Amino acid sequence: MDRLNYHHLLYFWLVAREHGLANACAKIRLSPSTISGQIHALEHTLDQKLFQKKGRRLELTDMGRIVYRYADEIFTLGKELQDAIHDRPVGKPLRLQVGIVDVVPKLIAKKMLEPALALGSAIRLICVEDRLDRLMPALAMHELDVVLADSASESSSTIKAFNHLMIDCPVAILGANRICRQYANKFPISLRGAPLLLPTSNTALRRAMDHWLSDKSMLPQIVGEFDDHALLEVFGESGLGLFPVPALIADAITKKLNVRKVGVLKEIREKFYAITVERRVTHPGVAAICDASIKDDRIYS
Repeated sequence: MDRLNYHHLLYFWLVAREHGLANACAKIRLSPSTISGQIHALEHTLDQKLFQKKGRRLELTDMGRIVYRYADEIFTLGKELQDAIHDRPVGKPLRLQVGIVDVVPKLIAKKMLEPALALGSAIRLICVEDRLDRLMPALAMHELDVVLADSASESSSTIKAFNHLMIDCPVAILGANRICRQYANKFPISLRGAPLLLPTSNTALRRAMDHWLSDKSMLPQIVGEFDDHALLEVFGESGLGLFPVPALIADAITKKLNVRKVGVLKEIREKFYAITVERRVTHPGVAAICDASIKDDRIYS
């Protein structure tokens, strides 16, 4: 490979950042042929295609996304160098852009992010909630640094994902104080016919609960299904029914809400993942998250 030409890299970075050749040309006032020639020279140097045509649009290839991430870090660092030389403020917090799958309980998301927050003012946290299938393209385009999810993501031909298991714990069943007593005895057999509030079928927890209930020939009364875990907890506190939570945060929820623990389903494990598109994580905040996995093997009663 020939020596890297940073002028070529700069033009590539601008086109990728501005989402197209025309936008980049308008910004730096150069002709499309000039910029295209610079990008072709960079592709020749790297011996890799960085863009591919999709209709009228240019899209980054998988290698293009990797090169863009490095280029972004290079030119951000160059800007900081200029600021330092001219006595302008430096040391701005590093942005940590996190996608959180909307079914992940808020307390679980907070626990997963705590290692990055422990880095202090060096991190500026930006969180976006959505479905996993909507967050993954943003991760692939490096618009997000990491995605926190309740299930692993499968790699596809367009997105190569790496799943880092962060939390592995059993499931606790909670309920309002006034209905818990009758279901605490002979648990978990007492769940037969019990009113349950469950997450919707698009969640890993719901699938695991359905499988366990079927395997144990349990026929509970499902009185509510919720996309939003916080809303599920609100209705659970009202006494509408019992509800499952990761055992890792059960004590925190009983302190926050007027609910108590009925029991723990040790056979059902809830798992939460940090998903990246880089095998070797370079962002310090993401590295802190991925290095702090929690396997909850406490003895539950």
